[in-house]
Amino acid sequence: MFKQICFFRKRSDMTMDEFMDYYENQHSQLSKRMGRAPSLPGAQRYVRRYLKPERNPVTGEVIDPGYDCLMEIWWNSREDFENSQRVISDPTRLPAIKEDEEHLFATHHNPVCSVFEEFDSPMGPNGEETTVELRHGD
Repeated sequence: MFKQICFFRKRSDMTMDEFMDYYENQHSQLSKRMGRAPSLPGAQRYVRRYLKPERNPVTGEVIDPGYDCLMEIWWNSREDFENSQRVISDPTRLPAIKEDEEHLFATHHNPVCSVFEEFDSPMGPNGEETTVELRHGD
């Protein structure tokens, strides 16, 4: 499994509710709304994680992480990820994507990362390893 992670900051004139509403009902559906093939062909999971700063239990401070949303896309392979990046950056699609992002994000300069290594700690009730199963549908 190959994971892509992006970090986004909302426009300063938007509330968090407005940001989430636009992302979920407009931006995440952009290709569909435009009658185009998916921008994320081969993606297995597309998740938006909206962030709410919390008190650090060590310092007592609430620290702004600098981002309002962490977006994750799971791919079967790096090849699937790279294919999607070519689709998104296609000159016939890119202007519409950029225009839509202007309604949502503070900037187009958003960090895009891949997860090159991931470790799980045993969290079962008796210290056993836990697993996450990815399924489509019911």
